[in-house]
Amino acid sequence: MKTVKYIIIVFMFISILACKNEETKAVLEQVAKKELKSPVKTYAEISIAEGGKWIDGERGHKEYNGGTSFKNVNQLQVPDNHTDHTWYLRYEGPGWENNKIGYRLYLDWRNAIDIFGKTTDKMVLSQVGQDGFDSYHEPQSWGQDILKVGKGLGIGSIGRLVDNNVLHFKEVDNTHATIKNTESNSTVIIQYKGWKTGKDKIDLKSTLSIAPDQRYTKHTIQPSKAINGIVTGIVNHGVNFIKKKNEKWAYIATYGKQTLVPDNLGMAIFYKLETTTEVKKGANDYLIEFKPTTKPIVFYFLGAWEQEVDGIKTEKAFITYLNEKLAELNNNDKL
Repeated sequence: MKTVKYIIIVFMFISILACKNEETKAVLEQVAKKELKSPVKTYAEISIAEGGKWIDGERGHKEYNGGTSFKNVNQLQVPDNHTDHTWYLRYEGPGWENNKIGYRLYLDWRNAIDIFGKTTDKMVLSQVGQDGFDSYHEPQSWGQDILKVGKGLGIGSIGRLVDNNVLHFKEVDNTHATIKNTESNSTVIIQYKGWKTGKDKIDLKSTLSIAPDQRYTKHTIQPSKAINGIVTGIVNHGVNFIKKKNEKWAYIATYGKQTLVPDNLGMAIFYKLETTTEVKKGANDYLIEFKPTTKPIVFYFLGAWEQEVDGIKTEKAFITYLNEKLAELNNNDKL
């Protein structure tokens, strides 16, 4: 009898060890899966200065003086004091990036979108502008700011055409920014309240979203009132202008030496034909005008810098790339 009990105890012990081994194996497999998980490929942020105070600046407007550090926030009601070059927002507004390219929006009256060209597939925006200055206009280990926006829209931002002049966001009651980062994409949402242009005053929601492994940003805008003249565009630097359309979608693009380096950059906007009225050349930009509506309007914009990892280095290759995306839009109605 004792022998039987001993055998039973040994069998139970072995069974327990086996179960423990299976549990341990399962835990190790979960750890391995986490280790093999893909690295972060998108990121968005907005960062405000701390430790200083608002003072009267030499340029006739308030400036944030004596800032000691920057702090990232997920939401921001833009202070009434803020305008261009107040030193309050790190690199002047929200930024978003993926493993191909980075963008930033001037969150002030200019409301233009700029491009950060990247020579790495790592996320870099958290490093940019931490010195409190605009050193990112010069070559850095990760790349640099490559687009001169000037008085234009940059790439893919919003304005309104009134009497042949593109009006930016000089008169706005208030502006609110929200940042969202998920495993699948990163998004910047801007809510403009009381945007006044000409005789009209509207609210406008702008949603900018970037996904991994692609150069483009998906831009969704929704006006609160159906007005004519709302435009997007590409700043005109006098390089080659390209356009093409199919049954549903079209694009405008530019290609050539148009960076601060200087070297080759391609820029493009894909737009749905049924949402637009015409393409025209403005004083500073190639413009796409949207039909009056209160429904969401979706378009895509992108930059392709020759120095990016596995970059597009010729105009011919750039056009081939654009035509592939145009066909994809025609077939799927989305990218």
